[in-house]
Amino acid sequence: MKTNVLITGSTGFVGQNLLQYLNDNCQVHTLSRVESQTISAETLNSIDTIIHLAGKAHDLKKSSKPEEYYEVNFELTCKLYDVFLKSSAKKFIFISSVKAAADSVPDALTEDDKPNPQTDYGKSKLMAEEYIQSLPLPEGRSYYILRPCMIHGPGNKGNLNLLYKLVKKGIPYPLSGFDNRRSFLSVGNLCFVIKELIQRNEIPKGIYQVADDEALSTNEVVKLLANAIGVKPRLWKISPKLIGFLAKCGDVLHLPLTTERLHKLTESYIVSNNKIKQVLNKDMPLKTGEGLTITAKSFNKA
Repeated sequence: MKTNVLITGSTGFVGQNLLQYLNDNCQVHTLSRVESQTISAETLNSIDTIIHLAGKAHDLKKSSKPEEYYEVNFELTCKLYDVFLKSSAKKFIFISSVKAAADSVPDALTEDDKPNPQTDYGKSKLMAEEYIQSLPLPEGRSYYILRPCMIHGPGNKGNLNLLYKLVKKGIPYPLSGFDNRRSFLSVGNLCFVIKELIQRNEIPKGIYQVADDEALSTNEVVKLLANAIGVKPRLWKISPKLIGFLAKCGDVLHLPLTTERLHKLTESYIVSNNKIKQVLNKDMPLKTGEGLTITAKSFNKA
């Protein structure tokens, strides 16, 4: 008999991939954001696991109002979790973000690091996490708070897609003089972790970071994307001092390259996945390079 699973946010990038991934093993039901506002405990009585994906993503253009993050990421999560506790559903999986813990990372981020989010996006996610942890959990019930890092895969339209377009057009990557390392997460690995949590009952409740095993430099990512589509990677090693000067000029002249944007493009952000791997006692099915290759080939077909 298939496990009954309810997914919110199923129309998004992760949701679409998760629906396809779980289709053979679970009876999947979906819930729109509007339906989430009026859901009752009785509606969930046939559901075994709730996967809460719906949320307001981080707006890099900074055009969103702060209250929008709290209404969706915090208040909607609280409402859904309250209904979960009143229902007979056994598991609640909340997709949070590493940004609930930190916006910048000096070393490798772990679940033991004290959260200190700086954006409304991160703060709203952390508030939802704290609410879930604050309420008494009846016996036989579990919650899992997953903090993924930068997710990529088929259908993704984020920064990786922009980098891919640059590579495909043969435009040189001008920031190869910077030395950075970032963690990525293939949507296939995220789906794998979620399926394990659905199917296994011995996994302790709590917060788990989710990332691929290996962190990569942006230069390595450019090479992987280029190799995946059969083009030669073009890397320009311009002096970081010169790039930094140009970014400062961008601050004054309101150009596309600013010091803030340069920092985002070249910073390191390494996320440890040791905790989730230890409790699952399994390796991630996709290596970092394999996942990025799948993503690049999906971009090429789009």
